[in-house]
Amino acid sequence: MSDQSPPAGATAVNPLYDPRVRGFVYQALLVATIAFLGWQAIANALANMRARNIPTNFDFWTKTSGFDINFTLIKYSAVSTYGDAFWVGLLNTLMVAAIGIVLATLLGFIVGVARLSPNWIVAKLALVYVESIRNVPLLLQLLFWYNAVLKPLPGVRDSVVIPGLFGNPFAYLNNRGLVLPEPRVGQGFWLVQLALLLGVLLAVGFALWARRAQRETGDIKPVWTVGVALVIGLPTLAYFALGEPLTLDYPVLRGFNFSGGLRVLPETVALIVGLTIYTASFIAEIVRSGIQSVAKGQSEAAAALGLRAGPMLRLVVIPQAMRVITPPLTNQFLNLTKNSSLAVFIGYPDLVQIFAGTVLNQTGAAVQVIAITMAVYLAISLVTSLAMGVYNRRFTLRER
Repeated sequence: MSDQSPPAGATAVNPLYDPRVRGFVYQALLVATIAFLGWQAIANALANMRARNIPTNFDFWTKTSGFDINFTLIKYSAVSTYGDAFWVGLLNTLMVAAIGIVLATLLGFIVGVARLSPNWIVAKLALVYVESIRNVPLLLQLLFWYNAVLKPLPGVRDSVVIPGLFGNPFAYLNNRGLVLPEPRVGQGFWLVQLALLLGVLLAVGFALWARRAQRETGDIKPVWTVGVALVIGLPTLAYFALGEPLTLDYPVLRGFNFSGGLRVLPETVALIVGLTIYTASFIAEIVRSGIQSVAKGQSEAAAALGLRAGPMLRLVVIPQAMRVITPPLTNQFLNLTKNSSLAVFIGYPDLVQIFAGTVLNQTGAAVQVIAITMAVYLAISLVTSLAMGVYNRRFTLRER
């Protein structure tokens, strides 16, 4: 058994000379200093707020708001609470962000692919779109769509008719907004939704099986055809089998206004169109650079195997480009969500206008309202980043 004691005459090392100990002490002192300064700032802010009779709690949340909101996705009136107003603003913001992300992604991918088109006219038109849109401030574009495009539209009686099937009027566009048919849900509609969910699951399962079969045998299955048939066909069969539990209430012009239907405010249309067109110009450049990052030999190999341009782009180029596209694409999704706060300038009732505007002015609880608003946008951004991070891991190159 060896002797582990220090040699004779050796002196004990001072712990403060250990870099790890010093690092721990310095970090502990830094954290304590920051915590002390933060506590002092909060205590000073609370004292000043009490001295000026500014609310320091969240009691306003359950008080009656006393104001109306012209566009809501949930039940709301002037006798609702400030908390209800918060949820209205949050849902309005999430609706615009979700629609804008989907439309901007579709338009951005189309324009990005068009930038690389061998057709000179198509490529130059895409270039003009990208360079002209992304170099004009978004606020000016929102004001343009609202004041120069939608507001000058004709009145209700002279509405622009948007035809539907068989030439019948489907929707109307005028200076009061877009009037659409309103869905009316009947008994048993949940079974149609269940059929839709089943169709999506079966389509995903078929796509995974087809990908495995392609890797093993090289045989390409009709994934898109089967997927569309499942996602659309199953709910359609359930819809007619259950006696059409979902009907549309079409708008009808009566006097100086429409009866029935669903009216979308001009502010909503202007905001969605502006955010979509603006963000799509940045997504288009991301898609273009992602496609160009794929080695040219990949396309040449796919062409040598007999793949046409469409399947080559869908099966070979885009999947490899996604590992380059996804990270900056996530940033654009976050930017679109945060840029929706500019809706206050055109009167769309989003979270900033309702909660950080009207509620703040009426309650005076500036610190609480601003803190909640900032926390909401932070939470939305973190959830979006997490979801895109999970998606991005599918395309990350892995060493073998």
